[in-house]
Amino acid sequence: MLTRKREEVAGEVEDLQKKTRTADQGLANDNHAMTRRAPEIDEDLHSRQLAVYGRETMKRLFGSNILVSGLNGLGAEIAKNLVLAGVKSVTLHDDNNVDLWDLSSNFFLSEKDVGQNRAQACVQKLQELNNAVIISTITGDLTKEQLSIFQAVVFTDISLEKAVEFDNYCHNHRPPIAFIKSEVRGLFGSVFCDFGPEFTVLDVDGEEPHTGIVASISNDNPALVSCVDDERLEFQDGDLIVFSEVHGTTELNDGKPRKIKNARPYSFSLEEDTTSYGTYIRGGIVTQVKPPKILKFKPLKEAIKEPGEFLMSDFSKLHHPPLLHLAFQALDKFRSDLKRFPIAGSTDDVQRLIDFVVSINETLGDRKLEELDKKLLNHFASGSRAVLNPMAAMFGGVVGQEVVKACSGKFHPLYQFFYFDSVESLPVEPLKPNELKPENSRYDAQISVFGSKLQKKLEQAKIFMVGSGALGCEFLKNLALMGISCRQNGKLTVTDDDVIEKSNLSRQFLFRDWNIGQPKSTVAATAAMAINPKLHVQALQNRASPETENVFNDAFWENLDAVINALDNVTARMYIDSRCVYFQKPLLESGTLGAKCNTQMVIPHLTENYGASRDPPEKQAPMCTVHSFPHNIDHCLTWSRSEFEGLLEKTPTEVNAFLSNPSGYATAARTAGDAQARDQLERVIECLDREKCESFQDCITWARLKFEDYFSSRVKQLTFTFPEDAMTSSGVPFWSAPKRFPRPLEFSTSDPSQLNFILAASILRAETFGIPIPDWAKSPMKLAEAVDKVIVPDFQPKQGVKIVTDEKATSLSSASIDDAAVIEELIANLEAISKALPPGFNMKPIQFEKDDDTNYHMDVIAGFANMRARNYSIPEVDKLKAKFIAGRIIPAIATSTAMATGLVCLELYKVLTDGHKVEDYRNTFANLAIPLFSMAEPVPPKTIKHQDMAWTVWDRWTITGNITLRELLDWLKEKGLNAYSISCGTSLLYNSMFPRHKERLDKKVVDVAKEVAKMEVPSYRRHLDVVVACEDDDDNDVDIPLVSIYFR
Repeated sequence: MLTRKREEVAGEVEDLQKKTRTADQGLANDNHAMTRRAPEIDEDLHSRQLAVYGRETMKRLFGSNILVSGLNGLGAEIAKNLVLAGVKSVTLHDDNNVDLWDLSSNFFLSEKDVGQNRAQACVQKLQELNNAVIISTITGDLTKEQLSIFQAVVFTDISLEKAVEFDNYCHNHRPPIAFIKSEVRGLFGSVFCDFGPEFTVLDVDGEEPHTGIVASISNDNPALVSCVDDERLEFQDGDLIVFSEVHGTTELNDGKPRKIKNARPYSFSLEEDTTSYGTYIRGGIVTQVKPPKILKFKPLKEAIKEPGEFLMSDFSKLHHPPLLHLAFQALDKFRSDLKRFPIAGSTDDVQRLIDFVVSINETLGDRKLEELDKKLLNHFASGSRAVLNPMAAMFGGVVGQEVVKACSGKFHPLYQFFYFDSVESLPVEPLKPNELKPENSRYDAQISVFGSKLQKKLEQAKIFMVGSGALGCEFLKNLALMGISCRQNGKLTVTDDDVIEKSNLSRQFLFRDWNIGQPKSTVAATAAMAINPKLHVQALQNRASPETENVFNDAFWENLDAVINALDNVTARMYIDSRCVYFQKPLLESGTLGAKCNTQMVIPHLTENYGASRDPPEKQAPMCTVHSFPHNIDHCLTWSRSEFEGLLEKTPTEVNAFLSNPSGYATAARTAGDAQARDQLERVIECLDREKCESFQDCITWARLKFEDYFSSRVKQLTFTFPEDAMTSSGVPFWSAPKRFPRPLEFSTSDPSQLNFILAASILRAETFGIPIPDWAKSPMKLAEAVDKVIVPDFQPKQGVKIVTDEKATSLSSASIDDAAVIEELIANLEAISKALPPGFNMKPIQFEKDDDTNYHMDVIAGFANMRARNYSIPEVDKLKAKFIAGRIIPAIATSTAMATGLVCLELYKVLTDGHKVEDYRNTFANLAIPLFSMAEPVPPKTIKHQDMAWTVWDRWTITGNITLRELLDWLKEKGLNAYSISCGTSLLYNSMFPRHKERLDKKVVDVAKEVAKMEVPSYRRHLDVVVACEDDDDNDVDIPLVSIYFR
């Protein structure tokens, strides 16, 4: 994993475990061991996390020592997330031993661990997640002095009295130690954070600073700044911004942050008098400044009495947080007095806890609650001993992220109390006390909350999970702990066609480095069975798509209880959604993006489906902008990736296509006969003739001439065609914002970035021709000598060159009337050139692979992009940032993934219980960076009404019998619907406008489908689906459900 010898790490861990085995042993040696190293960031492993946090935050994490006290399910989840994040050390403290109840939520434990110390039982499996993190244990009583070596301490099961003592020590320590107290009690959870008297938040939200391109600046008081309407401004009143590159009003280029007001989509005002400033001429970039924020935390002793505003998650439960603030205090008092938790289902214990709540409430004076929801307190007390896996997963994500904030200053901390509940996950019917009694099983904690009937349903469930990556690993762990599909008649089917890569290991925690290259679904399923050996899981490597409907056939879908998506692309989500709608199966959908996550419940007949609402498509930069007028680094990297693929993948592939079948290739080019076919032939000829490489020196020559072409000659031609003072036909300067006037580059072997580009491009060019790389190539001095040998022709500008400036253009190729004649000539040239090639010659196309830093792919792409950025005076980026953008890397961290899956599994309880209404379900959007939790009931499906009928997307009309088209039309006519078009798949079976279609009216629908649509209904399917377009008697279109004809 991280680039550190495993033996060295293992030795340190063993030493630390010996030193901290009991609490009465000193911690001086631990402190020394924990502070002795600062490893380099393994970018292959942590690339997705780096995309969220950045290097500085990662470095701070790598220097952080964390204590996690209380290795119940919540403690295990927090520790897992921190080890995956790559902190320096995690010390586990617990003086309790493993019991059966722990197996409901701590995935590190198994039945053989019962009786062992919880912290020690977790060490080995936790260490497997990341060998670079030092993991140690403390198993006795903890003293406050022992906290001094940590940057953050987390307690998941501590008395309020002890918590106040420890927090007071941490709050007053210099520097302060971040203190976090979190609990999961049944379907209720809490978090308290204290990061000290003054905590500096370096980046409140983790978002890139907003920018705008200036179009004009007025000489007024206040000044009005207008920006180009290329993209809407994201500024808000009060934001601070800085100017750069302004021509004319140069006084604004002083780097001083300025406050804005009257923010509009394309303009804003400055709180500044610019009447005496220079007159605006052109140019200018405006960039948001994100100042640090200072937070003053109260210690727990004060905050418990004056909690301030609670962080809300569900505005339908406004009265819950104040009551839960009291309930958690009352539970602490209950445990302190009775030395136990309330017994599930005990009315006496519920009343005791309510009495404690009443007693605490009476002391609050003005803050006293007028009403106490005794039903809520009943649920709280009854399930309070249980640590449920979904709750632990959710809060493990929340708390893990708070630790990262405490150690790095990245993102806004939770300030200071957060309470959450999911009481709507309980069965609709009240549970009887005997249903909650323990059964001496690993599910006893869950049974104490949900009862034995629901537990049986969970174990018998038939679930289809699509995907087993980051979300999938978390889901499999959760499902195994919940007991899903753990009886003989239960079944969990998981499918994923992907294999494990190194970059997966920082989040997809069921995988190890020795699994790299193996199928994700198989490895993940095996790991899940190790968590719960009774799990009945089938792992497949099929992509769920129309092509695999013979595998995931009707019988498969009809047998399911629910579907869980663990996907990373919209296309697959849309397909699974359509299948769930068709077969009327609940779909539990979720996704993450960095610190953000969302969940959506798709419940038959209750909610809208996933495809009912879509995000707007991402705005694409016009082709002419990318190719000739870039104004940001994204444009440069988009162009760079396109050139990489054209030069090193597409052209070599075309060469091989020609060489493998010259006559067929020529015929295809003649048939196409367009500018694109002409360009393709020209590129193949260029590759095999003028730019053919036979030695590594040839490859260097190719790379050097490409540099000259891209970054000098093309720029000179562009500025020759459009000089700096050029005007448009409407009299406006051609080089107005957002266009940036480019300058050609002059190549120099003394510029390391230019020489590195030549090296990387030469190596990849050699790879495509199968030319070995000489040892001297990686010597900068010898490489420079080889580059200096290249003869670079002088540039001569050409008259009449057409450069595409139309933003709506979709192709840079210009058609001509003689394309066909030119293609004939090119084919003849190509055939002549191919005769000179050695027998068996072919090329080796290179497919872009972003996650291998030794393959030179990103060196070429970053080099291409940065040289182009230099042309246009655009800030350059390092290779890592280039990888994020060009590699289209989705930022991802373990914490938001864990939270999303925990929330989904809370919904799964509802799905597998009968009787829940739409208002019981929750869709969630959360952003752990801010932090923000927004939960709301799902949107119901759109209802279509016609006469006395009503239907939604979930409805399907069925007809039994092998009917004719006429009989189908008559059946619809009886419903007051006039069908004018009937289709099956992509084929039209009937349309009233076509006279010949009337000949089909007395044919069976299934026969017409077979004849016209070539539709052979598989033997396992009893019906045929047709889409019918209808009108009512007033000629208004009526969108009717899919019609299924059961002809067998």
